Amino acid sequence: MFGKGKLEDALNTHDMREMAKARLPKWMFEFVDRGTEDEVALRNNRAAFERIKLKTQVLVDVSKRDQSIEVFGKTHNMPLGIAPTGPAGMLWYQGELELARAAKAAGIPFTLATGSQTSMEDVAKLVGGTLWFQLYMWSDVRMSHILVERAKNAGFEALLVTVDGPVGTNREYNTRNGYTVPFRYTSKNTMAVLKHPEWLFGVIMKYWMNGGMPTRANYPEGMTEKFTHVSTAERKTKNDSLSWQNLEELRAMWPGKLLVKGILTPHDAEMAIKHGADGIIVSNHGGRNFDSSMAPIEVLPSIVDAVGSKTTVIVDSGFRRGSDVVKALCIGAKMVLVGRATLWGTTVGGEAGAARSINFYREEISRTMAYLGCTTVPQLNRSFLETVPTPHVPLTV
Repeated sequence: MFGKGKLEDALNTHDMREMAKARLPKWMFEFVDRGTEDEVALRNNRAAFERIKLKTQVLVDVSKRDQSIEVFGKTHNMPLGIAPTGPAGMLWYQGELELARAAKAAGIPFTLATGSQTSMEDVAKLVGGTLWFQLYMWSDVRMSHILVERAKNAGFEALLVTVDGPVGTNREYNTRNGYTVPFRYTSKNTMAVLKHPEWLFGVIMKYWMNGGMPTRANYPEGMTEKFTHVSTAERKTKNDSLSWQNLEELRAMWPGKLLVKGILTPHDAEMAIKHGADGIIVSNHGGRNFDSSMAPIEVLPSIVDAVGSKTTVIVDSGFRRGSDVVKALCIGAKMVLVGRATLWGTTVGGEAGAARSINFYREEISRTMAYLGCTTVPQLNRSFLETVPTPHVPLTV
């Protein structure tokens, strides 16, 4: 239904996802959309939201609602930010720039991923706004430190260090779909591309006509190979020997705000603060890394209780509606990051599509606040929450 529809036909994130699914080859869509292994974590991220209910207040004047917030001394128009997502530039021509422009126009932060196809320098120069940079710590940490220096020189305000990927993931569907690193053309994935001419000519051919296939623009010099080349860097982007000392080293060299992304326990939240973090991001990587992980919204209360008075707590993973965002704010998060939802908008309509995806959240947050009888974000608290137990389903043999 939505594949051939106009952008304005999408009325919510789910509609936008269906339109993106129709536009993209299967291997590209599933790389963004799916989780890992049996996708238990992916499903639980959503189920956890459904267990949380919100209590309404009636006969309250909510005619003047304001969802602006202050994070790190800066006012943002919404309690929302764009999470780091690597493939934006493969979903739309120079998709990172489109998404960054939409974020700037909305007055919210945009986070550029290490694996993105547009360089941090170009995003800063061509777009600007509130820019954060996501960092992976590689096996050769000096390579990561080079990126830190680049981000500092480019004027990025915050550094998000992703710590929940010490080893590679097990995304079996990528192999089945013929999506590998480096990318290799097969009859299966080539046929999938040919069935999606809008994406082929609107994205891939545009790159070919303007210098060739995109590269890993934020990898250190000498490692920015094209996606079809054997990458000497990919093998080095996982580091199973990291320690809290590595965070201290980043703290010493990074003058801006330092956030640790991938925290799921109060202990690790405490440790992040102890070793120099200005904030933490409660995240399970959108259910894409460890399939037995807890949903971030499930562990958020205990983490907020432990460190919420001492640091800035942000959360991501599985947020599809504005009501989801409000639930996290009621628990005590200061901001929510969204990833897939705005990628779908970018896929469908570039900057305009990303802006429409952001606006879904804006309208839904505003509507939810009205039902709760709240006019500002600081009024949201746990008194509005009620957790409903999941019905027991007997196991069958």
